[in-house]
Amino acid sequence: MTDIVILTPNPDDPSFAGQWPQVRDRLIGALAEGGLAARSEAWTDHIDRADGLAGADLVMPLVAWGYHRDHLRWIRACATWQAAGVRMLNPAGVLAWNSDKSYLKRLGEAGLPVPPTIWSEQVTPDQVADAFDALGTDDLVVKPRVSGGGWQTTRLARGEALTEAPDGPALIQPFIAALETEGELSLLFFGGRFSHAVRKRPRAGEFRIQQQFGGLYAPEPDPDPVALALAERVLATVEEELLYARIDLARGPDGQWLLMEAELIEPDFYLNHAPDGGKAFVTAVAARVNR
Repeated sequence: MTDIVILTPNPDDPSFAGQWPQVRDRLIGALAEGGLAARSEAWTDHIDRADGLAGADLVMPLVAWGYHRDHLRWIRACATWQAAGVRMLNPAGVLAWNSDKSYLKRLGEAGLPVPPTIWSEQVTPDQVADAFDALGTDDLVVKPRVSGGGWQTTRLARGEALTEAPDGPALIQPFIAALETEGELSLLFFGGRFSHAVRKRPRAGEFRIQQQFGGLYAPEPDPDPVALALAERVLATVEEELLYARIDLARGPDGQWLLMEAELIEPDFYLNHAPDGGKAFVTAVAARVNR
């Protein structure tokens, strides 16, 4: 029998208590339908020692929520898992670098289209005021380099003062106007193969597309081939083996696709919108376990 471990939040963290058990159970159920037995462990129980994970056939951090608010311990845990040789996918090294949005700078330098960005160690009101002209926009977004689910993300119009800055390193970008109209396109890959796509739009009066802010999600049965090709280019820049990936794209002012995020840690797979109901995901997991 397989022993697959899904990493989850600290059970004592009240901010996720009402959500993560259902997400975990859906994943365990999907794997069980494919003949794969899985259990869960809190990632916070394995920060300095990997003994409890070392014997697993596969460890997946699919519900490791909260790492963005506990980032130093997350990085320490990733180093522990990597040093112990835990059979983890996506790999612990990827989990470390993908937790800091500065990876977008590296991908941009590799020739991938990312939004113009000002990188800051600590955002100040003066820096934001100057950013409008520097980025040639009247609408900015300020967000932490280490974040999740729209946490500490702020939108500002020209002349509007920054009243609450992210705590620590952050990035400043022009707000992508297309997010309010056509939304963001998420492309899901399992085992390196495209599975399905989802269109995510914000509700009226909101700029964030996350479901906790009322985001509206719908399947995208025939994604733009140009967007799909860009997502495949993004994946080709990652040297490590990936079991899963979610590539988030949006159209820039010139109508060309921009890379917003490459979610490689604990992305929502939107399996309810997958034509196969998630079988491609289970097949990819089985292939890694049985290899």
